[in-house]
Amino acid sequence: MYKIEFHDFFNAAFSVDCIIFGYEAGQIKALVIKRAMEPYNNYWAIPGDLVYPDEDLPVAAERVLKELTGLDHIPMHQSQTFGHPKRHPQGRVITISYFALVRIDALHVKASSFAEEISWVPINALPTLAFDHNHILESTYEILKQKLHHEPVCFDLLAERFTLHEFQQLYEFAFEQELDKANFRKKIKYIPLIGLEEKQKNVKHRPAKLYKFDRESYQKQLINGDYTFKM
Repeated sequence: MYKIEFHDFFNAAFSVDCIIFGYEAGQIKALVIKRAMEPYNNYWAIPGDLVYPDEDLPVAAERVLKELTGLDHIPMHQSQTFGHPKRHPQGRVITISYFALVRIDALHVKASSFAEEISWVPINALPTLAFDHNHILESTYEILKQKLHHEPVCFDLLAERFTLHEFQQLYEFAFEQELDKANFRKKIKYIPLIGLEEKQKNVKHRPAKLYKFDRESYQKQLINGDYTFKM
């Protein structure tokens, strides 16, 4: 049996992986980079890298995301830790995952550093990713789906102005099932939405009315105990 020495406990590195979810054209997508370095050269991966010895974890996540994608000031939340001894071919690397929900149309991403390319890929069409990144992404996506049931995080993914059909499409994609339009409208009638005096533009079908989420009213409802988000 291998004898563990005290110094063995300090022979590990830490990394951060940044899972960025967006919604576009009826699909929930994840931001991935194509690696231009070993290990896993030419593989797609979650934006991630090692943490500097004197660096705090949230600071590392912000730095890594900016260095690889150009994205800055993106609020990210720490989610899970992945530490299988064999998850990295060069040694023991424990990774801490962070995730964010963004509006794709409001962002400009640019591959840099060892990221050769960058792409928004639908969750249901992911390629084989580097390291254990498929597992990390799938696990984090399950967290997102739980939040979609009980928190209004859908409005962090939808464009600021959206149609009710787009709203419904997001849930149909997330849970892989077609929803009855009448039942869906009944479910969302207590959600504070503002109907705008605007309709879709440049569409081939009949333009639909646009809506906004009234976050201020929702916060008041929460404080007063008038409504709990449930989908």
